Amino acid sequence: MEEIAPGLHQLDTLLGGIEQLTAGFLVAGPQPALVETGAQTSAGTVVQALAAAGVGPRDLRWVVVTHIHLDHAGGVGDVARAFPEATVVVHEKGARHLVDPERLISSAARVYGPLLDDLYGRMVPVDADRVVAAGDGLTLDIGGGRRLRLVDSPGHAQHHQAVLDEQTGTLLVGDAVGVQLPEAGALRPATPPPDFDLEQAVASLHRFHSLRPSRLVLTHYGPVADPEAALLQAEETLQRWVETAERVLREAPGSGVEDLAAALAEADGTPPGAGPEAVRSRLEALCGVRRNAAGILRYLERRAAAGPPP
Repeated sequence: MEEIAPGLHQLDTLLGGIEQLTAGFLVAGPQPALVETGAQTSAGTVVQALAAAGVGPRDLRWVVVTHIHLDHAGGVGDVARAFPEATVVVHEKGARHLVDPERLISSAARVYGPLLDDLYGRMVPVDADRVVAAGDGLTLDIGGGRRLRLVDSPGHAQHHQAVLDEQTGTLLVGDAVGVQLPEAGALRPATPPPDFDLEQAVASLHRFHSLRPSRLVLTHYGPVADPEAALLQAEETLQRWVETAERVLREAPGSGVEDLAAALAEADGTPPGAGPEAVRSRLEALCGVRRNAAGILRYLERRAAAGPPP
């Protein structure tokens, strides 16, 4: 663990045994909170890290996930079992999937194939009476005057919420701002299917900007140097990626995911030679251009089917 703000510690969940890929966060206090459990394959690492920080099985009060994608919430059932006094907090649109994850796992298996079990694992259900379906603005009491405020932030997914530590002004943004791994170059958008929505994603970025966070922290991976610059960069890159996809479809109607992925790879702010090969491979496994292209294509198809706004 490392302290990234007073009383706020970042831990490496070691997703797939890989360092600095997915983070979790311990918010210290009389009623401590864990934000992000990581994948099921990371649950043992997370539990051990909390134990090493002095958080015993009966000590953890809150387990919060920014959204239900498996790299963020796959370990929630295992962590809940290890900390039986903890209440699990999730966006109200994702709560039912933690109680009954069968549909979520089936969908993930179609997307990831063998990578699902190799990298992420599955998800153990959480008892319904331990789950809070959170709406926008819900606050969690950490004790000692410290509170966490949940910030509805769709765009990457409908069930996405950021977490604002009001005491330090630190905003934990999940995937809503994108992915920036150490040594991997520029911030990359995360636009996976089925929920990516450009307008909602941009609105969430604007809302983050209005909060004026003192720190902006990505689950993949860690604090950014300049929160305002990162938000501006994230919006610019999102707009550029969608405009690139629109151009491809306009010039070559009927183009598919592979065509869009090739175009987005050229538009990506992470040049092919940036960073060590191992780092680039990690970035593709976590936030691959093809998966992002599929999300943008689905968004554009959905928008076209809806027709022009009234």
